[in-house]
Amino acid sequence: MAAAFKRILVKLSGEALMGDDAYGINRETLAFIVAEIKSVVDLGVEIGVVIGGGNIFRGMAGESTGMERATADYMGMLATVMNAMALSDAMRQAGLNARVQSALSIDRVVEPYIRGKAIRYLEEGRVVIFGAGTGNPFFTTDTAAALRGTEIGAEIVLKATKVDGIYTADPKKDPTATRFSRISFDEAIGRDLKVMDATAFALCRDQKLPINVFSIFKPGALKRVVMGEDEGTLVHV
Repeated sequence: MAAAFKRILVKLSGEALMGDDAYGINRETLAFIVAEIKSVVDLGVEIGVVIGGGNIFRGMAGESTGMERATADYMGMLATVMNAMALSDAMRQAGLNARVQSALSIDRVVEPYIRGKAIRYLEEGRVVIFGAGTGNPFFTTDTAAALRGTEIGAEIVLKATKVDGIYTADPKKDPTATRFSRISFDEAIGRDLKVMDATAFALCRDQKLPINVFSIFKPGALKRVVMGEDEGTLVHV
C-alpha cells in the first residue's frame, strides 16, 4: 500500500524533545521520534522538519523578564538550531541522511537555507531540518512550518504534539470531549480552536495547504497519518 503523500513538512516542538525532563533533550525521546520519522522515510516519503526551541529557550519568557522581544526571539532561533543539530546527529546514528539549513547565517556550524538546495536534498531522499524559524523576530516556528511547507511544495503540514488531535474541548478537563477526524479551516476559526498561531493558520488556509494535528508520542501515528488512515485531525479547506 502506497503512502498518501509524497512530500511532507513535520512541525516538531522543542518541548517534544524534553520527554519527561524539565528542560533540554531527552536522548530516549529523541531516539523514539527519529525512529518514527525513519519509518516514514523508509516508505519513500520526502520529509522536511521545522523544529522549535522551547525546551531550551522561550522568547516570550525572555520578554516577560524585561528582555527586548526581538533579542529574546533571536535567542530562541539559536535554540532551534541547537535542536536541529541534535536531531540531525540522532538521525545519522539511526542511518538516516539529514541536512540542517538555518534561516540565520551560521556558516561554520550549519548551511544557510536555500530553497533550491533544500528541494534537491528532498529529491535525493535526505531529511531536511529547518532551523532558526523564519529568521525574523515576532514570527513563531508554526509560521516557519507554514512558510517552509509552502516553499518546498509539501502536500501537508503535520503538527506533532502531545495530543492525538483536535477535540471539541480539553479532553483532560472534559471526559465527554470528542476528537474531530476532519475539520475545515473556517470551522476551526469559528470555534476558536487554536490549531496554530493566526499567521501560520492563515498562510496554510490561503495556500490550501492542509494540516494534520497528531500525537508524536503515539507509536506508529506518524506513519498512519502518512498512509492516509484516520489518525489525528485533518484541517482542510
